[in-house]
Amino acid sequence: MANEKFTVVGTNIQEKASVIWNVADLLRGPFKPHEYGLVILPMTVVKRFHDCLLPTHQAVMDTYEKVKKLAVTDGFLRRASGYQFYNTSKYTFDRLLADPENIESNFRDYLNGFSANVQDVLAKFDFENIIKRMVDSNTLYLVIKEFGSQKGYLGPDKISAVDCGYIFEDLVRRFSESFGEEAGAHFTSRDIIYLMTDLLLSGADLHKQENVTVYDMTMGTSQMLSCMEERIHEINPDMEVTCFGQEFNPSTFAIAKADMMIRGGNPDNMRFGDTLSEDKFTGYTFRYIISNPPFGIDWKREQKAVEAESAKGDEGRFAPGLPKISDGQQLFVLNGLKKLDAKGKMAIIQNGSPLFSGDAGSGPSEIRRYILENDWLDCIIQLSTDMFMNTGISTYIWVLDKDKPTHRAGKVQLIDASHCYTARRKSIGTKRNDISDSDRELIVKAYAAFENGGIYGDKAGVYCESKIFAADEFGYNKIVVERPQRDANGAIVKKKGAPVADAALRDTENVPLTEDIDAYFAREVLPYAPDAWMDKKKTKIGYEIPMTRYFYEYTQPEASEDILSRIIGLEDSISASLKSLFGEE
Repeated sequence: MANEKFTVVGTNIQEKASVIWNVADLLRGPFKPHEYGLVILPMTVVKRFHDCLLPTHQAVMDTYEKVKKLAVTDGFLRRASGYQFYNTSKYTFDRLLADPENIESNFRDYLNGFSANVQDVLAKFDFENIIKRMVDSNTLYLVIKEFGSQKGYLGPDKISAVDCGYIFEDLVRRFSESFGEEAGAHFTSRDIIYLMTDLLLSGADLHKQENVTVYDMTMGTSQMLSCMEERIHEINPDMEVTCFGQEFNPSTFAIAKADMMIRGGNPDNMRFGDTLSEDKFTGYTFRYIISNPPFGIDWKREQKAVEAESAKGDEGRFAPGLPKISDGQQLFVLNGLKKLDAKGKMAIIQNGSPLFSGDAGSGPSEIRRYILENDWLDCIIQLSTDMFMNTGISTYIWVLDKDKPTHRAGKVQLIDASHCYTARRKSIGTKRNDISDSDRELIVKAYAAFENGGIYGDKAGVYCESKIFAADEFGYNKIVVERPQRDANGAIVKKKGAPVADAALRDTENVPLTEDIDAYFAREVLPYAPDAWMDKKKTKIGYEIPMTRYFYEYTQPEASEDILSRIIGLEDSISASLKSLFGEE
Protein backbone atom coordinates (compact mmCIF):
# COMPACT_ATOMS: atom_id res chain seq x y z
CA MET A 1 0.00 0.00 0.00
CA ALA A 2 2.97 2.28 -0.16
CA ASN A 3 2.36 5.48 -1.98
CA GLU A 4 4.90 8.21 -2.56
CA LYS A 5 2.24 10.84 -1.91
CA PHE A 6 2.11 9.57 1.64
CA THR A 7 5.72 10.13 2.52
CA VAL A 8 7.42 12.43 0.07
CA VAL A 9 7.18 16.03 1.16
CA GLY A 10 8.15 18.78 -1.23
CA THR A 11 11.71 19.81 -0.50
CA ASN A 12 10.59 23.36 0.05
CA ILE A 13 8.14 22.58 2.84
CA GLN A 14 10.58 22.50 5.74
CA GLU A 15 12.39 25.42 4.17
CA LYS A 16 9.10 27.33 3.99
CA ALA A 17 8.43 26.62 7.66
CA SER A 18 11.95 27.79 8.51
CA VAL A 19 11.47 31.02 6.53
CA ILE A 20 8.23 31.70 8.35
CA TRP A 21 9.88 31.00 11.67
CA ASN A 22 12.63 33.48 10.81
CA VAL A 23 10.07 36.18 11.52
CA ALA A 24 11.16 35.47 15.09
CA ASP A 25 14.23 37.59 14.41
CA LEU A 26 11.93 40.58 14.14
CA LEU A 27 10.29 39.79 17.46
CA ARG A 28 13.38 39.58 19.63
CA GLY A 29 13.06 41.92 22.56
CA PRO A 30 9.37 42.85 22.50
CA PHE A 31 8.44 39.16 22.61
CA LYS A 32 10.08 36.42 24.63
CA PRO A 33 11.24 33.32 22.73
CA HIS A 34 8.36 31.22 24.03
CA GLU A 35 5.94 33.87 22.71
CA TYR A 36 7.09 33.90 19.08
CA GLY A 37 4.49 31.34 18.10
CA LEU A 38 1.73 33.61 19.37
CA VAL A 39 2.54 35.87 16.41
CA ILE A 40 3.75 33.39 13.83
CA LEU A 41 0.95 30.81 14.01
CA PRO A 42 -1.99 33.22 13.46
CA MET A 43 -0.05 35.24 10.88
CA THR A 44 0.67 32.06 8.92
CA VAL A 45 -3.01 31.16 8.96
CA VAL A 46 -4.00 34.70 7.88
CA LYS A 47 -1.45 34.67 5.06
CA ARG A 48 -2.68 31.27 3.87
CA PHE A 49 -6.23 32.63 3.78
CA HIS A 50 -5.00 35.74 1.97
CA ASP A 51 -3.08 33.87 -0.72
CA CYS A 52 -5.93 31.43 -1.32
CA LEU A 53 -8.40 34.29 -1.79
CA LEU A 54 -6.12 36.57 -3.82
CA PRO A 55 -7.14 35.30 -7.30
CA THR A 56 -10.83 35.90 -6.58
CA HIS A 57 -10.41 39.08 -4.53
CA GLN A 58 -11.82 41.41 -7.16
CA ALA A 59 -14.73 39.06 -7.89
CA VAL A 60 -15.64 39.04 -4.20
CA MET A 61 -15.44 42.85 -4.06
CA ASP A 62 -17.70 43.18 -7.11
CA THR A 63 -20.19 40.68 -5.67
CA TYR A 64 -20.18 42.42 -2.33
CA GLU A 65 -21.15 45.71 -3.89
CA LYS A 66 -24.13 44.00 -5.54
CA VAL A 67 -25.43 42.06 -2.54
CA LYS A 68 -24.32 44.05 0.54
CA LYS A 69 -27.82 45.42 1.13
CA LEU A 70 -29.46 41.98 1.01
CA ALA A 71 -30.49 40.20 4.20
CA VAL A 72 -28.43 37.12 3.28
CA THR A 73 -25.11 37.56 1.49
CA ASP A 74 -23.01 34.66 2.69
CA GLY A 75 -23.81 32.19 -0.09
CA PHE A 76 -23.13 34.72 -2.85
CA LEU A 77 -19.76 35.67 -1.40
CA ARG A 78 -18.66 32.06 -0.88
CA ARG A 79 -19.44 31.24 -4.48
CA ALA A 80 -17.49 34.29 -5.59
CA SER A 81 -14.45 33.38 -3.49
CA GLY A 82 -14.50 29.68 -4.39
CA TYR A 83 -14.09 28.75 -0.73
CA GLN A 84 -16.15 28.31 2.42
CA PHE A 85 -14.80 31.68 3.55
CA TYR A 86 -14.19 35.13 2.04
CA ASN A 87 -12.92 38.65 2.73
CA THR A 88 -14.79 41.79 1.74
CA SER A 89 -12.05 44.26 2.70
CA LYS A 90 -10.46 46.28 -0.11
CA TYR A 91 -7.03 45.57 1.34
CA THR A 92 -4.47 42.97 0.31
CA PHE A 93 -0.99 42.57 1.77
CA ASP A 94 0.40 44.70 -1.10
CA ARG A 95 -2.06 47.49 -0.35
CA LEU A 96 -1.32 47.26 3.37
CA LEU A 97 2.40 47.64 2.76
CA ALA A 98 1.81 50.60 0.45
CA ASP A 99 0.51 52.68 3.39
CA PRO A 100 2.88 52.09 6.36
CA GLU A 101 1.58 55.13 8.28
CA ASN A 102 -1.86 53.55 8.65
CA ILE A 103 -0.81 49.93 8.95
CA GLU A 104 -2.70 49.26 12.19
CA SER A 105 -6.12 50.61 11.13
CA ASN A 106 -5.83 49.15 7.63
CA PHE A 107 -4.78 45.72 8.94
CA ARG A 108 -7.71 45.71 11.34
CA ASP A 109 -10.00 46.65 8.42
CA TYR A 110 -8.56 43.73 6.48
CA LEU A 111 -9.14 41.27 9.34
CA ASN A 112 -12.66 42.56 9.95
CA GLY A 113 -13.45 41.83 6.31
CA PHE A 114 -13.19 38.08 6.85
CA SER A 115 -16.30 35.93 7.11
CA ALA A 116 -17.59 34.87 10.53
CA ASN A 117 -15.95 31.44 10.43
CA VAL A 118 -12.53 33.05 10.04
CA GLN A 119 -13.32 35.46 12.86
CA ASP A 120 -13.83 32.43 15.09
CA VAL A 121 -10.38 31.16 14.14
CA LEU A 122 -8.75 34.50 14.93
CA ALA A 123 -10.58 34.70 18.26
CA LYS A 124 -9.15 31.33 19.31
CA PHE A 125 -5.67 32.72 18.66
CA ASP A 126 -6.47 35.76 20.83
CA PHE A 127 -5.06 37.69 17.90
CA GLU A 128 -6.47 41.07 18.97
CA ASN A 129 -4.09 41.28 21.92
CA ILE A 130 -1.16 40.12 19.80
CA ILE A 131 -1.80 42.94 17.32
CA LYS A 132 -1.75 45.47 20.15
CA ARG A 133 1.63 44.20 21.28
CA MET A 134 3.03 44.34 17.74
CA VAL A 135 1.78 47.91 17.37
CA ASP A 136 3.30 48.95 20.70
CA SER A 137 6.64 47.42 19.72
CA ASN A 138 6.62 48.82 16.16
CA THR A 139 6.86 45.34 14.67
CA LEU A 140 3.46 45.03 12.94
CA TYR A 141 4.58 46.54 9.63
CA LEU A 142 7.82 44.52 9.63
CA VAL A 143 5.98 41.25 10.27
CA ILE A 144 3.42 41.95 7.53
CA LYS A 145 6.26 42.89 5.17
CA GLU A 146 8.03 39.57 5.85
CA PHE A 147 4.88 37.55 5.27
CA GLY A 148 4.04 39.67 2.22
CA SER A 149 7.34 38.84 0.52
CA GLN A 150 7.66 36.22 -2.17
CA LYS A 151 9.31 33.79 0.23
CA GLY A 152 6.27 34.06 2.47
CA TYR A 153 3.83 33.13 -0.30
CA LEU A 154 1.44 30.32 0.71
CA GLY A 155 -0.93 30.11 -2.24
CA PRO A 156 -2.44 26.73 -3.23
CA ASP A 157 -0.71 26.87 -6.64
CA LYS A 158 2.62 26.46 -4.81
CA ILE A 159 1.63 24.89 -1.47
CA SER A 160 -0.95 22.10 -1.53
CA ALA A 161 -3.38 21.50 1.34
CA VAL A 162 -1.32 18.48 2.42
CA ASP A 163 1.92 20.46 2.28
CA CYS A 164 0.33 23.29 4.23
CA GLY A 165 -0.64 20.76 6.86
CA TYR A 166 3.03 19.81 7.12
CA ILE A 167 3.97 23.47 7.57
CA PHE A 168 1.42 23.92 10.33
CA GLU A 169 2.67 20.76 12.03
CA ASP A 170 6.27 21.93 11.91
CA LEU A 171 5.41 25.35 13.29
CA VAL A 172 3.32 23.88 16.10
CA ARG A 173 6.19 21.56 16.99
CA ARG A 174 8.68 24.43 17.10
CA PHE A 175 6.30 26.61 19.08
CA SER A 176 5.62 23.82 21.57
CA GLU A 177 9.31 23.16 22.06
CA SER A 178 10.08 26.83 22.61
CA PHE A 179 7.20 27.08 25.06
CA GLY A 180 8.42 24.06 26.99
CA GLU A 181 5.35 22.03 26.04
CA GLU A 182 5.36 18.47 24.89
CA ALA A 183 5.36 18.80 21.13
CA GLY A 184 3.96 15.32 20.64
CA ALA A 185 0.86 16.27 22.58
CA HIS A 186 -0.33 18.31 19.63
CA PHE A 187 0.19 16.00 16.68
CA THR A 188 1.22 12.54 15.58
CA SER A 189 3.93 12.02 12.98
CA ARG A 190 2.77 11.04 9.51
CA ASP A 191 4.45 7.63 9.49
CA ILE A 192 2.20 6.50 12.34
CA ILE A 193 -0.87 8.17 10.86
CA TYR A 194 -0.41 6.40 7.53
CA LEU A 195 -0.09 3.07 9.32
CA MET A 196 -3.36 3.79 11.11
CA THR A 197 -5.15 4.79 7.90
CA ASP A 198 -4.02 1.63 6.12
CA LEU A 199 -5.12 -0.55 9.03
CA LEU A 200 -8.52 1.12 9.04
CA LEU A 201 -8.99 0.77 5.30
CA SER A 202 -7.56 -2.75 4.96
CA GLY A 203 -10.24 -4.93 3.39
CA ALA A 204 -12.67 -2.04 2.99
CA ASP A 205 -14.80 -1.74 -0.13
CA LEU A 206 -14.33 1.89 -1.10
CA HIS A 207 -15.55 1.64 -4.66
CA LYS A 208 -19.21 2.20 -3.82
CA GLN A 209 -20.63 5.67 -4.23
CA GLU A 210 -21.43 6.68 -0.69
CA ASN A 211 -20.56 9.30 1.86
CA VAL A 212 -17.87 8.18 4.28
CA THR A 213 -17.64 9.94 7.63
CA VAL A 214 -14.40 10.27 9.62
CA TYR A 215 -14.08 11.57 13.19
CA ASP A 216 -11.10 12.50 15.35
CA MET A 217 -12.06 13.17 18.97
CA THR A 218 -8.68 14.81 19.79
CA MET A 219 -7.83 16.22 16.41
CA GLY A 220 -4.95 18.61 17.17
CA THR A 221 -4.24 20.33 13.86
CA SER A 222 -6.54 17.80 12.08
CA GLN A 223 -3.80 16.04 10.13
CA MET A 224 -5.19 12.58 10.92
CA LEU A 225 -8.43 13.64 9.25
CA SER A 226 -6.68 15.05 6.20
CA CYS A 227 -4.57 11.89 5.84
CA MET A 228 -7.68 9.69 5.99
CA GLU A 229 -9.36 11.82 3.35
CA GLU A 230 -6.21 11.69 1.24
CA ARG A 231 -5.95 7.92 1.48
CA ILE A 232 -9.61 7.29 0.68
CA HIS A 233 -9.39 9.52 -2.38
CA GLU A 234 -6.27 7.65 -3.50
CA ILE A 235 -8.50 4.58 -3.71
CA ASN A 236 -11.65 6.27 -4.99
CA PRO A 237 -11.36 9.93 -6.06
CA ASP A 238 -15.13 10.22 -6.40
CA MET A 239 -16.03 9.11 -2.90
CA GLU A 240 -17.42 11.84 -0.68
CA VAL A 241 -15.54 12.10 2.60
CA THR A 242 -16.93 14.22 5.43
CA CYS A 243 -14.58 14.95 8.32
CA PHE A 244 -15.51 15.82 11.91
CA GLY A 245 -13.25 16.72 14.79
CA GLN A 246 -13.07 18.16 18.29
CA GLU A 247 -10.12 19.85 19.96
CA PHE A 248 -9.54 21.56 23.31
CA ASN A 249 -6.33 23.51 22.60
CA PRO A 250 -7.35 26.92 21.15
CA SER A 251 -4.36 27.37 18.83
CA THR A 252 -4.42 23.89 17.34
CA PHE A 253 -8.21 24.08 17.01
CA ALA A 254 -7.83 27.34 15.09
CA ILE A 255 -5.33 25.71 12.72
CA ALA A 256 -7.60 22.69 12.26
CA LYS A 257 -10.60 24.84 11.41
CA ALA A 258 -8.54 26.97 9.06
CA ASP A 259 -7.17 23.85 7.36
CA MET A 260 -10.67 22.45 6.91
CA MET A 261 -11.91 25.67 5.31
CA ILE A 262 -8.99 25.74 2.91
CA ARG A 263 -9.53 22.09 1.94
CA GLY A 264 -13.13 22.86 1.05
CA GLY A 265 -14.75 20.97 3.90
CA ASN A 266 -17.41 22.22 6.28
CA PRO A 267 -15.69 24.24 9.03
CA ASP A 268 -18.73 23.78 11.26
CA ASN A 269 -17.66 20.14 11.63
CA MET A 270 -14.57 21.34 13.51
CA ARG A 271 -15.74 21.99 17.07
CA PHE A 272 -14.02 23.42 20.11
CA GLY A 273 -14.30 21.91 23.57
CA ASP A 274 -13.18 19.20 25.95
CA THR A 275 -14.29 15.88 24.44
CA LEU A 276 -14.78 14.19 27.82
CA SER A 277 -16.86 16.92 29.46
CA GLU A 278 -18.28 18.83 26.46
CA ASP A 279 -19.30 16.33 23.81
CA LYS A 280 -19.97 18.39 20.68
CA PHE A 281 -21.25 15.42 18.68
CA THR A 282 -24.00 13.97 20.85
CA GLY A 283 -26.14 11.65 18.75
CA TYR A 284 -23.63 11.46 15.88
CA THR A 285 -22.18 8.20 14.57
CA PHE A 286 -19.28 7.77 12.17
CA ARG A 287 -17.89 5.09 9.84
CA TYR A 288 -14.25 5.68 10.79
CA ILE A 289 -12.60 7.07 13.90
CA ILE A 290 -8.89 7.82 14.07
CA SER A 291 -7.36 9.40 17.15
CA ASN A 292 -4.32 9.80 19.39
CA PRO A 293 -5.75 10.93 22.73
CA PRO A 294 -3.48 12.02 25.56
CA PHE A 295 -2.34 9.16 27.77
CA GLY A 296 -1.26 9.23 31.35
CA ILE A 297 -3.34 12.37 31.87
CA ASP A 298 -5.79 12.66 34.76
CA TRP A 299 -9.46 13.55 34.31
CA LYS A 300 -9.96 15.48 37.55
CA ARG A 301 -11.12 18.57 35.64
CA GLU A 302 -13.79 16.54 33.85
CA GLN A 303 -14.70 14.31 36.78
CA LYS A 304 -18.11 15.81 37.58
CA ALA A 305 -19.27 15.74 33.95
CA VAL A 306 -17.87 12.25 33.32
CA GLU A 307 -19.51 10.76 36.40
CA ALA A 308 -22.81 12.41 35.48
CA GLU A 309 -22.59 10.90 32.00
CA SER A 310 -21.70 7.51 33.42
CA ALA A 311 -24.83 7.65 35.59
CA LYS A 312 -26.94 7.85 32.41
CA GLY A 313 -26.20 4.17 31.75
CA ASP A 314 -26.48 3.07 28.15
CA GLU A 315 -27.72 6.52 27.16
CA GLY A 316 -24.32 7.97 28.03
CA ARG A 317 -20.79 7.27 26.83
CA PHE A 318 -19.22 5.85 29.97
CA ALA A 319 -21.67 3.23 31.27
CA PRO A 320 -19.33 0.18 31.33
CA GLY A 321 -17.04 1.66 33.97
CA LEU A 322 -14.59 4.42 34.77
CA PRO A 323 -10.80 4.16 34.77
CA LYS A 324 -8.67 5.41 37.62
CA ILE A 325 -8.74 9.18 37.97
CA SER A 326 -5.03 9.45 37.08
CA ASP A 327 -5.42 7.96 33.58
CA GLY A 328 -8.30 8.86 31.27
CA GLN A 329 -7.25 6.97 28.12
CA GLN A 330 -10.04 4.42 28.27
CA LEU A 331 -12.64 7.18 28.44
CA PHE A 332 -11.68 8.15 24.90
CA VAL A 333 -12.04 4.52 23.80
CA LEU A 334 -15.56 4.45 25.24
CA ASN A 335 -16.38 7.77 23.59
CA GLY A 336 -15.24 6.36 20.25
CA LEU A 337 -17.24 3.15 20.62
CA LYS A 338 -20.36 5.17 21.37
CA LYS A 339 -19.86 7.09 18.15
CA LEU A 340 -19.06 4.21 15.80
CA ASP A 341 -21.91 3.27 13.50
CA ALA A 342 -22.98 -0.36 13.05
CA LYS A 343 -20.25 -0.90 10.44
CA GLY A 344 -17.75 1.44 12.07
CA LYS A 345 -14.04 0.90 12.65
CA MET A 346 -11.66 2.80 14.94
CA ALA A 347 -7.87 3.07 15.27
CA ILE A 348 -6.72 4.68 18.51
CA ILE A 349 -3.28 4.99 20.09
CA GLN A 350 -2.78 3.91 23.72
CA ASN A 351 0.09 3.26 26.07
CA GLY A 352 0.40 -0.02 27.95
CA SER A 353 -1.91 0.63 30.92
CA PRO A 354 -5.27 -0.10 29.17
CA LEU A 355 -3.96 -3.63 28.47
CA PHE A 356 -3.77 -4.73 32.06
CA SER A 357 -4.34 -2.02 34.68
CA GLY A 358 -7.06 -2.67 37.23
CA ASP A 359 -8.10 -5.85 39.01
CA ALA A 360 -11.20 -7.94 38.28
CA GLY A 361 -14.34 -5.86 38.80
CA SER A 362 -12.47 -2.53 38.56
CA GLY A 363 -13.37 0.16 36.05
CA PRO A 364 -10.45 -0.56 33.67
CA SER A 365 -11.15 -4.30 33.72
CA GLU A 366 -14.87 -3.75 33.16
CA ILE A 367 -14.11 -1.55 30.16
CA ARG A 368 -11.95 -4.33 28.66
CA ARG A 369 -14.73 -6.79 29.45
CA TYR A 370 -17.28 -4.57 27.67
CA ILE A 371 -15.11 -4.37 24.57
CA LEU A 372 -14.20 -8.05 24.42
CA GLU A 373 -17.59 -9.53 25.28
CA ASN A 374 -19.15 -7.39 22.54
CA ASP A 375 -16.45 -8.73 20.18
CA TRP A 376 -15.33 -5.27 19.10
CA LEU A 377 -11.59 -5.64 19.68
CA ASP A 378 -10.08 -6.60 16.34
CA CYS A 379 -6.34 -6.12 16.72
CA ILE A 380 -3.65 -4.53 18.89
CA ILE A 381 -0.31 -3.60 17.34
CA GLN A 382 2.67 -2.94 19.58
CA LEU A 383 4.97 -0.31 18.11
CA SER A 384 8.63 0.13 18.92
CA THR A 385 9.80 2.48 21.61
CA ASP A 386 10.91 6.01 20.67
CA MET A 387 8.18 6.51 18.07
CA PHE A 388 6.81 9.78 19.47
CA MET A 389 8.35 13.18 20.00
CA ASN A 390 7.35 13.47 23.65
CA THR A 391 7.73 9.95 24.99
CA GLY A 392 10.01 6.98 24.47
CA ILE A 393 7.67 4.38 25.97
CA SER A 394 6.04 1.50 24.12
CA THR A 395 2.79 2.45 22.43
CA TYR A 396 -0.03 0.43 20.91
CA ILE A 397 -2.55 0.92 18.14
CA TRP A 398 -5.93 -0.56 19.07
CA VAL A 399 -8.15 -1.44 16.11
CA LEU A 400 -11.81 -1.82 17.07
CA ASP A 401 -14.46 -2.97 14.60
CA LYS A 402 -18.22 -3.20 15.09
CA ASP A 403 -18.60 -5.25 11.92
CA LYS A 404 -15.83 -7.84 11.92
CA PRO A 405 -15.55 -10.14 8.89
CA THR A 406 -16.75 -13.67 9.62
CA HIS A 407 -13.26 -15.15 9.80
CA ARG A 408 -12.22 -12.60 12.47
CA ALA A 409 -15.39 -12.91 14.58
CA GLY A 410 -14.82 -13.97 18.18
CA LYS A 411 -11.07 -13.60 17.79
CA VAL A 412 -8.45 -10.97 18.60
CA GLN A 413 -5.21 -10.49 16.70
CA LEU A 414 -2.09 -9.30 18.49
CA ILE A 415 0.84 -8.05 16.41
CA ASP A 416 4.25 -7.42 17.88
CA ALA A 417 5.70 -4.76 15.58
CA SER A 418 8.26 -3.55 18.12
CA HIS A 419 11.05 -4.73 15.77
CA CYS A 420 9.47 -3.18 12.69
CA TYR A 421 10.99 0.29 12.35
CA THR A 422 13.74 2.30 10.71
CA ALA A 423 16.13 4.31 12.85
CA ARG A 424 16.17 8.05 12.09
CA ARG A 425 19.39 9.77 11.13
CA LYS A 426 18.43 12.63 13.44
CA SER A 427 16.02 12.37 16.31
CA ILE A 428 13.19 14.85 16.96
CA GLY A 429 12.76 15.02 20.69
CA THR A 430 12.44 11.39 21.78
CA LYS A 431 11.40 10.24 18.29
CA ARG A 432 14.35 8.16 17.13
CA ASN A 433 12.44 5.64 15.00
CA ASP A 434 10.18 5.88 11.95
CA ILE A 435 7.82 3.46 10.27
CA SER A 436 9.06 3.42 6.66
CA ASP A 437 6.97 2.40 3.66
CA SER A 438 8.39 -1.12 3.79
CA ASP A 439 7.85 -1.33 7.57
CA ARG A 440 4.24 -0.27 7.11
CA GLU A 441 3.73 -2.85 4.37
CA LEU A 442 4.93 -5.64 6.67
CA ILE A 443 2.57 -4.62 9.49
CA VAL A 444 -0.45 -4.21 7.22
CA LYS A 445 0.36 -7.52 5.53
CA ALA A 446 0.45 -9.25 8.92
CA TYR A 447 -2.87 -7.65 9.84
CA ALA A 448 -4.58 -8.62 6.59
CA ALA A 449 -3.24 -12.20 6.60
CA PHE A 450 -4.68 -12.89 10.07
CA GLU A 451 -2.33 -15.82 10.72
CA ASN A 452 -1.44 -17.28 14.09
CA GLY A 453 2.27 -17.41 14.60
CA GLY A 454 3.00 -15.69 11.29
CA ILE A 455 6.40 -13.97 10.98
CA TYR A 456 6.69 -11.16 8.46
CA GLY A 457 10.13 -9.90 7.54
CA ASP A 458 13.52 -11.10 8.72
CA LYS A 459 13.54 -12.17 12.37
CA ALA A 460 17.22 -11.32 12.51
CA GLY A 461 16.36 -7.71 11.61
CA VAL A 462 13.10 -5.91 10.76
CA TYR A 463 10.02 -8.05 11.33
CA CYS A 464 6.64 -8.34 13.01
CA GLU A 465 4.83 -11.34 14.45
CA SER A 466 1.11 -12.12 14.53
CA LYS A 467 -0.81 -14.25 17.04
CA ILE A 468 -4.53 -15.04 17.16
CA PHE A 469 -6.58 -15.60 20.32
CA ALA A 470 -10.19 -16.33 21.15
CA ALA A 471 -11.65 -13.28 22.91
CA ASP A 472 -12.48 -15.25 26.06
CA GLU A 473 -8.82 -16.28 26.47
CA PHE A 474 -8.20 -12.83 27.97
CA GLY A 475 -10.83 -13.35 30.68
CA TYR A 476 -10.57 -14.94 34.09
CA ASN A 477 -12.61 -15.64 37.21
CA LYS A 478 -11.01 -14.19 40.29
CA ILE A 479 -11.95 -16.64 43.01
CA VAL A 480 -11.61 -16.03 46.73
CA VAL A 481 -10.02 -18.90 48.68
CA GLU A 482 -10.90 -19.01 52.37
CA ARG A 483 -9.13 -20.86 55.21
CA PRO A 484 -10.66 -21.45 58.64
CA GLN A 485 -9.81 -19.74 61.89
CA ARG A 486 -8.29 -22.03 64.48
CA ASP A 487 -8.28 -21.68 68.22
CA ALA A 488 -5.27 -21.98 70.53
CA ASN A 489 -5.57 -25.77 70.36
CA GLY A 490 -5.60 -25.81 66.55
CA ALA A 491 -9.30 -26.66 66.32
CA ILE A 492 -11.39 -25.03 63.60
CA VAL A 493 -13.59 -22.20 64.89
CA LYS A 494 -17.20 -22.60 63.78
CA LYS A 495 -20.31 -20.44 63.84
CA LYS A 496 -23.70 -22.06 63.36
CA GLY A 497 -21.93 -25.23 62.34
CA ALA A 498 -19.88 -23.60 59.56
CA PRO A 499 -16.16 -22.76 59.72
CA VAL A 500 -15.31 -19.10 60.29
CA ALA A 501 -13.01 -17.63 57.64
CA ASP A 502 -9.66 -16.30 58.77
CA ALA A 503 -9.18 -13.00 56.93
CA ALA A 504 -5.41 -13.21 57.45
CA LEU A 505 -5.32 -16.45 55.46
CA ARG A 506 -7.63 -15.28 52.67
CA ASP A 507 -6.17 -15.63 49.19
CA THR A 508 -7.25 -15.22 45.58
CA GLU A 509 -6.68 -17.19 42.39
CA ASN A 510 -7.21 -16.10 38.78
CA VAL A 511 -8.82 -18.94 36.87
CA PRO A 512 -9.06 -18.69 33.07
CA LEU A 513 -12.63 -18.28 31.82
CA THR A 514 -12.04 -21.28 29.62
CA GLU A 515 -11.63 -23.50 32.70
CA ASP A 516 -14.19 -24.77 35.24
CA ILE A 517 -13.48 -23.11 38.60
CA ASP A 518 -14.49 -26.18 40.62
CA ALA A 519 -12.14 -28.41 38.66
CA TYR A 520 -9.36 -25.83 39.03
CA PHE A 521 -9.97 -25.56 42.77
CA ALA A 522 -9.90 -29.32 43.24
CA ARG A 523 -6.65 -29.60 41.25
CA GLU A 524 -4.68 -26.53 42.27
CA VAL A 525 -5.86 -25.66 45.80
CA LEU A 526 -7.25 -28.61 47.76
CA PRO A 527 -4.13 -30.83 47.49
CA TYR A 528 -2.15 -28.09 49.26
CA ALA A 529 -4.87 -26.73 51.55
CA PRO A 530 -7.42 -29.48 52.28
CA ASP A 531 -9.35 -27.22 54.67
CA ALA A 532 -9.86 -24.47 52.09
CA TRP A 533 -13.10 -23.52 50.37
CA MET A 534 -14.31 -21.03 47.76
CA ASP A 535 -16.61 -18.13 48.62
CA LYS A 536 -18.40 -18.07 45.27
CA LYS A 537 -20.36 -14.95 46.21
CA LYS A 538 -17.08 -13.05 45.94
CA THR A 539 -16.09 -14.39 42.49
CA LYS A 540 -15.46 -11.61 39.97
CA ILE A 541 -14.82 -11.70 36.23
CA GLY A 542 -11.79 -9.81 34.97
CA TYR A 543 -10.05 -9.22 31.65
CA GLU A 544 -6.48 -8.34 30.82
CA ILE A 545 -4.28 -8.54 27.74
CA PRO A 546 -0.73 -9.36 28.87
CA MET A 547 0.76 -8.74 25.46
CA THR A 548 4.40 -8.90 26.51
CA ARG A 549 3.87 -12.35 27.99
CA TYR A 550 2.38 -13.69 24.76
CA PHE A 551 5.43 -12.69 22.74
CA TYR A 552 8.07 -13.47 25.34
CA GLU A 553 10.85 -15.70 24.08
CA TYR A 554 13.09 -17.50 26.52
CA THR A 555 16.79 -16.79 26.10
CA GLN A 556 19.26 -19.30 27.52
CA PRO A 557 21.36 -17.50 30.14
CA GLU A 558 25.09 -17.43 29.74
CA ALA A 559 26.83 -20.34 31.44
CA SER A 560 28.39 -19.48 34.80
CA GLU A 561 31.74 -20.86 33.63
CA ASP A 562 31.73 -18.49 30.68
CA ILE A 563 30.82 -15.53 32.90
CA LEU A 564 33.66 -16.40 35.31
CA SER A 565 36.13 -16.73 32.45
CA ARG A 566 35.07 -13.36 31.08
CA ILE A 567 35.45 -11.69 34.51
CA ILE A 568 38.93 -13.20 35.00
CA GLY A 569 39.92 -11.94 31.57
CA LEU A 570 38.73 -8.44 32.44
CA GLU A 571 40.61 -8.50 35.72
CA ASP A 572 43.82 -9.59 33.98
CA SER A 573 43.38 -6.80 31.43
CA ILE A 574 42.82 -4.17 34.14
CA SER A 575 45.81 -5.48 36.12
CA ALA A 576 48.06 -5.27 33.07
CA SER A 577 46.87 -1.73 32.34
CA LEU A 578 47.59 -0.61 35.92
CA LYS A 579 51.10 -2.11 35.85
CA SER A 580 51.79 -0.35 32.59
CA LEU A 581 50.45 2.92 33.95
CA PHE A 582 52.67 2.85 37.05
CA GLY A 583 55.72 1.38 35.31
CA GLU A 584 55.64 -1.91 37.18
CA GLU A 585 57.10 -5.04 35.69
